[in-house]
Amino acid sequence: MNIIELLLTELAQEAQTTRKMLALVPADKLDWAPHEKSMKMKDLSVHIAELPTWVTLALKTDGLDFATEPYNPTAVSNAADLLALFEKSYEDGRASLSETTDKDLSGTWVLRNADQVYATMTKYETIRHAFSQTIHHRAQLGVYLRLLNIPIPGSYGPSADDPSF
Repeated sequence: MNIIELLLTELAQEAQTTRKMLALVPADKLDWAPHEKSMKMKDLSVHIAELPTWVTLALKTDGLDFATEPYNPTAVSNAADLLALFEKSYEDGRASLSETTDKDLSGTWVLRNADQVYATMTKYETIRHAFSQTIHHRAQLGVYLRLLNIPIPGSYGPSADDPSF
């Protein structure tokens, strides 16, 4: 397998777990957060749903500057909206990845806010970072759901809420 095939496989595998988690987000708790320093559930969930588009961002640009491209999250009002947003984002990232080559992954990509540089990575590292961000924020969402007594699905095996555990 080449790197692109491996990334496509990982993207598809992580999408299965992401769908299960986003489907559980309760519409009446979108403005809820477990702590004043935590993101609201809606903001966290939208971020997770939009992360696959970072694959396209990495492959088709040389970076992102928040000073010139401020973030405007997509409006959602329920889990169905989140899942639709995720499917659109997933297809966007999957299509971009399937149209590229391994050698395209070596270019440099920079995340910044004007003169403040947050990260300089290869395009491959940017894609892997987006995958890691998905996993990280999905785990945060799992904590949010657990605190609301919503059973958590398994990610890489059964969860404590799975009857087979």
